[in-house]
Amino acid sequence: MDITDALAPTSDQLDAIELVNPRTFTIGTGSALGKRDGKTVAEIRFADFPRVWRPSKGMLDVLAACWGIDAKQWVGRSVTVYNDPDVMFGRDKVGGIRISHLSGIDAARKVQIRGAGQGGRKQSWPVEPLADVKPSAKLANNSTAPTEADVTACTDPAVLRGMWSAASAGVRPLIQARVAELEQVAK
Repeated sequence: MDITDALAPTSDQLDAIELVNPRTFTIGTGSALGKRDGKTVAEIRFADFPRVWRPSKGMLDVLAACWGIDAKQWVGRSVTVYNDPDVMFGRDKVGGIRISHLSGIDAARKVQIRGAGQGGRKQSWPVEPLADVKPSAKLANNSTAPTEADVTACTDPAVLRGMWSAASAGVRPLIQARVAELEQVAK
């Protein structure tokens, strides 16, 4: 029995403690800038996880360097994150979420990120390529092939794209139309 869901805290965000093992998520729609403790933070939404991820400034440096600064372009891409127990908050080791792999990059990279507690000095952060991952679609009919009702009910273009390979020839045009509709609304 996998107890991952039982370990989840009662929080509005992904917390490092939940990452007993590295996990790969697909970026969904609805990411935005928010405020936390009076500071502007990025709130990344996943297609396959109910809570937001608020990456550190250093991990935002990684995302921006590899994917660009327009978060709308990140939708459908995947990120593997893990709990780094050596992350410091003040003088305490509290652990934090770090990126190890990203889809959409051709080769391993070393990205310059801001270094915590180093007087603003930068440090090099390694990131490995990740094969593109198709988000899992939760289908109402409990099969692997999406129905017209599944497509109509879905509100995430990344999940819809994940449905494509299992869809019948008759459902694929519906997926294309729904993705176009959702992307038009997002503009």
